[in-house]
Amino acid sequence: MFTPKYPTPDTAPVPAPAASQTAAPAPVVLATPAPAPVAPAATVPARPTVQLTAGSTLALVGGGTAVVLIVGTVLVSMLLAVAITAASVAVCAVVLKSLLNQQGK
Repeated sequence: MFTPKYPTPDTAPVPAPAASQTAAPAPVVLATPAPAPVAPAATVPARPTVQLTAGSTLALVGGGTAVVLIVGTVLVSMLLAVAITAASVAVCAVVLKSLLNQQGK
């Protein structure tokens, strides 16, 4: 059960060795590449710029304000939930302590 199981070896045939060349290799000729064509600057389109109008600026400010208010509301509500839970656990602890002290007397 704990002995390793090895996979079976591949059964593919071994490729035949390549035939060796007896002729001398051709001389290497280094050719200088032609320079790449460069487009004139006048035909390259400029990157489009973002133009903010008064309406779009107002929409961005309003959207950002809404996001900040929503995130703030969620964070404050989570903080309140933790505070209320902590207060209720503290009240339960005090009540249990007083009950256990009265029972011991």
